[in-house]
Amino acid sequence: MNSGSPNERRTSSDLELDPCYFAEAPRENEVPGEYPFTRGVYPSMYRGRLWTMRQYAGFSTPEESNRRYRYLLDHGQTGLSVAFDLPTQMGYDSDHPMAEGEVGKVGVAIDSLADMEVLFDGIPMAEVSTSMTINATAPILLCFYLAVAEAQGADLSRVSGTVQNDILKEYIARGTYIHPPRPSLRLVTDVFDFCGRVAPRWNTISISGYHIREAGSTAVQEVAFTLSNAVAYVKAALDRGLEVDRFGARLSFFFGAHNHLFEEVAKFRAARRMWARIMKERFGATNPKAWMLRFHTQTCGSTLTSIEPENNVSRVTLQALSSILGGTQSLHTNALDEALALPTEESARIALRTQQILGEESGVPDVVDPLGGSWYLEDLTDRLEKAAIVEMDRIEEMGGSIAAVENGYFKKAIYEKAYAEQKRIDRGDQVVVGVNRHRAPDAEVEPPLQPIDPGVRKRQIDRLEGVRGRRSEEEVARCLATLEEAVREPEANILDPMFECVKAYSTLGEISGCLERIWGRYREPSF
Repeated sequence: MNSGSPNERRTSSDLELDPCYFAEAPRENEVPGEYPFTRGVYPSMYRGRLWTMRQYAGFSTPEESNRRYRYLLDHGQTGLSVAFDLPTQMGYDSDHPMAEGEVGKVGVAIDSLADMEVLFDGIPMAEVSTSMTINATAPILLCFYLAVAEAQGADLSRVSGTVQNDILKEYIARGTYIHPPRPSLRLVTDVFDFCGRVAPRWNTISISGYHIREAGSTAVQEVAFTLSNAVAYVKAALDRGLEVDRFGARLSFFFGAHNHLFEEVAKFRAARRMWARIMKERFGATNPKAWMLRFHTQTCGSTLTSIEPENNVSRVTLQALSSILGGTQSLHTNALDEALALPTEESARIALRTQQILGEESGVPDVVDPLGGSWYLEDLTDRLEKAAIVEMDRIEEMGGSIAAVENGYFKKAIYEKAYAEQKRIDRGDQVVVGVNRHRAPDAEVEPPLQPIDPGVRKRQIDRLEGVRGRRSEEEVARCLATLEEAVREPEANILDPMFECVKAYSTLGEISGCLERIWGRYREPSF
């Protein structure tokens, strides 16, 4: 219940709430919006504006995904988040033999600029913030996106959004890498430089702990591994001659939210404080925006169950609440059926409504860092931070994240924790309601699932052939040759000629293949 001035907040009993609470006179590290940002990156947090409600969506063809985006926007979503299919993530066009059986299955298929034009048809890209979960081919998809925005008449210096662009965690947890780690790191920093010149409001990376957590890590490992990767990106950017105060202000992060409410809140607070100190004290950043750990959160799919999937609504609500109490800047809530398939329109709407209820009915956003000062939470925050620092020091002693990727440390550490947790679940020591305790007799009943049209690949190939028939092959060949020259020149920024390739309607596979001819395709060693 709110009454009085727009900034005033009251409970349902008409009790006025302070913007933030303190045990005593505020100390420097207790004030929201001030270094080291333990209590939040902005002074007023959600009292000024709610987090961005950014539901992750994409499947089948660009036409189908466009309809889903419009549906979600019509129902109150405030930002888009694009899921791409595996061929797109791995640098294959839909007509490549490796794409067979995978086109449009776990995300939308994007083969060329023509597909991106359809995907955002009727969506004002100058007004909507878009996040794209893409890594190995992130530079190509970013170029597709900016080319469509430019064609819509948008001022690229005003276009906002995020491209994940976090290749290191692909070697650690997800596996959708293409090139070896070291040349891939060059692509990451080229995105930093290109966006600094062309799209300065764009978040150039979303350094992801989410997939590390989904692979089975603990909360401590999620923080430590993510921030170690972030340190590697900062070092690489500095080696490229970029300014830490400039590129540091456009770094963003992505974390998962699990079921232990207090540990998750403590995790977000500890990560924010750790990153502020790393950027200020280790890298000498003087821009306060470069100290801020701004992050997106997604409720964790690995916690969802295919048995009694309706219970997932409660799990997602709990996880979303931890994200909000922890001060997230944007949030995706998983749908109840995502342990079985991509979400239906109805389940996606319920997931969005979960955020809206938390934002507009719960009263949680009325106070900044409402759990701050809890003896339990503050102690948990401190202990989680100390444990994560120990883990980061271990990685640093190995030579940093790239060395820990190459020697298999990350994977071994995650696998050990994941295996131990699964054994606890199997023994019943760790309860999963509806699975190993309180299971209903009809638990195997499945809800209606989102179908994927088996004809999607043919439609994609037809459009791809149409693009190739209409474009200038001479212009495409010229652009690709220029791109290849830039790849061979270590000091060149690859995205400048890549942007021209995209606008000439070169395909994703052609552009990725150009890089692969020089750098090769990475094959993970056996650990």
